[in-house]
Amino acid sequence: MLRMARSRLILSVGFLVLCAGANGFGGESYSRWLVSPKLLEHAKLKILWQNELPTKKGESLKRLIILGDRIYALSDRNYMVSFDRTEGRRIFGRTIAPPGVPISELGLYEDKIISISGNKLVEINLESGTEAGSSRMDFRISCPAARNREYLYLGGDDGRLHIFRAKDKVQIFEVAADNDSIVKAIIAEESFVVFATEAGNVISLRPNKPEKLWQLDAGGGLAGPFVRDGMSLFFASKDTNVYRVDIVGAISRKLIWKHQVRGIPETPPRVTKEVVYQYVKDKGLTAIDKRTGKFMWLLPEGVDLLAEVKAKAYVITKAKTLVVMDNKRAKKLYSVNFAGVLRYAANPADSKMYIADERGRIVCIEPVD
Repeated sequence: MLRMARSRLILSVGFLVLCAGANGFGGESYSRWLVSPKLLEHAKLKILWQNELPTKKGESLKRLIILGDRIYALSDRNYMVSFDRTEGRRIFGRTIAPPGVPISELGLYEDKIISISGNKLVEINLESGTEAGSSRMDFRISCPAARNREYLYLGGDDGRLHIFRAKDKVQIFEVAADNDSIVKAIIAEESFVVFATEAGNVISLRPNKPEKLWQLDAGGGLAGPFVRDGMSLFFASKDTNVYRVDIVGAISRKLIWKHQVRGIPETPPRVTKEVVYQYVKDKGLTAIDKRTGKFMWLLPEGVDLLAEVKAKAYVITKAKTLVVMDNKRAKKLYSVNFAGVLRYAANPADSKMYIADERGRIVCIEPVD
């Protein structure tokens, strides 16, 4: 049951070695290229662009983040650079939080990037990188923010979902699950909002008032945020299952399938047109049929999906190799040495793969037909 919080309304085929530059930040000498274009050619891959994060001495690349048609490189000192995903053109660079302050996953709404650090929310202009507004809350924000046209939704470490007017950040109301569990994931649409708690409650409510539409309980809590694909929600739970839940007419839901993986997931699934990929630590990467929820294959050394192209999955492994899997035949095709690659961004949306080293060289590669 949803209730008002505090009663307030408001290669197997062959092994290809790719030459990489010096490992780590600050090497005395290194190749211009993170990976050799000529050797990539033998692997039927090509470099679309390479760019570099302008790091200072002792600074290193911490994360790569894809949002829309941009990729963001964030350093360990919270300096962020925005690049065009297709051409690698630099859009802007700026410090988005003081060094050492943890940054949650970035969000995107229309022309604004939404950054969360502690109890502070910052909105950044997508084109200029200038700050479009900031707000400090009376609670520590527990997960990435969500927005629709009228409202902003923030989870708090107080076990509440806080709903604000987007234009002036005035709180309208707050709600909580019966167990007061901390909110860990939110999605917001014009006709509904769905949030999930640390205890595994998945609750939908109307966007503008504390009226519950439906609830599903997945034991153990979610591993990361929801992944939305149309009117389907995909999420991994610490009950060892990956779920697909379809939203029906905005006001009800249908559990389409749940697939048990070989351990407790700690990260969200990667969802492509036909496949759901789920990583489990020390167990590997599992491919699940998106429509039926049936097992397709397991790659024990697999860590994450870089991209999927024409029924081929390009998977980064814990041994720093790129493994190419044939989804239809559930067969490993070949592998490539990616020893110099220390950072990457998972891209379920298209064929581009984004890899980087700690020093901040960022490369976009793509399969060649």
